[in-house]
Amino acid sequence: MARAVPPDLSNTEVPLRALARSYPRGLYIEPHEHEWGQLLYAMSGIMWVETPGEALLVPPQRGVWLPPGVVHGIRVVSELEMRNIYLRPQLAQSLASEVQVFEVRPLLRELVLALVEQERQSDPAYYTALAELTVQELHRARRSQLRVSLPDGADRRLLHLCQAVMAAPSLAISFEQHAADAGASVRTLSRLLLRELGMGFAEWRRQVQLATAAAALIQGVPVSRIARELGYQPASFSDMFRRELGMTPSAYRAGS
Repeated sequence: MARAVPPDLSNTEVPLRALARSYPRGLYIEPHEHEWGQLLYAMSGIMWVETPGEALLVPPQRGVWLPPGVVHGIRVVSELEMRNIYLRPQLAQSLASEVQVFEVRPLLRELVLALVEQERQSDPAYYTALAELTVQELHRARRSQLRVSLPDGADRRLLHLCQAVMAAPSLAISFEQHAADAGASVRTLSRLLLRELGMGFAEWRRQVQLATAAAALIQGVPVSRIARELGYQPASFSDMFRRELGMTPSAYRAGS
């Protein structure tokens, strides 16, 4: 586990701050919050961003908007090159008041990179112009649905189960095995899942599998490999994907 290194947000004259961060696979950044709004952008690598009530899978070329004061933790799935943009509270108010995952199109990507680079320069007018255009592009960005319901953490056994499935969502690991690893009976965890998340284990794991599959499709991973890693035959995986999302995996990849 690691604690987030707080950025220096004492300068209230600038509209935002931009930082570059690199994190190794397997790192877990403990839950924390910021007074400023935060944009997390994965240039490369994959991360789960855990917020109260849900987890958001963030593959490359996706970003997460975190309004001021939102508690969040980060699980690094693969070596991560992250770019952080912190917006002062007054500017953050112009954006959504809820957590969002969105696509980072080429213009927004270049603006984020330029903000990180210009952080070390001394041209306030240019920096402010970049910041204003970035906010406009954030308003226009297409939203994504790579999110999964999470329990509130009151029962550590249920949270352990959910985090274990997020780390290994394959059908090859049974509910019974997950329950034994979490230190609770299948009956107890089934009851907790229904009470906390309103669904059974199979339905909740499908949410994780769909988010995992969508992230892999965006990166160009072959459908057959995705199916195999999730414990499906390619045909049954495609059927499940189409049934849940209303399109085939190849159509989803083309649309992304």
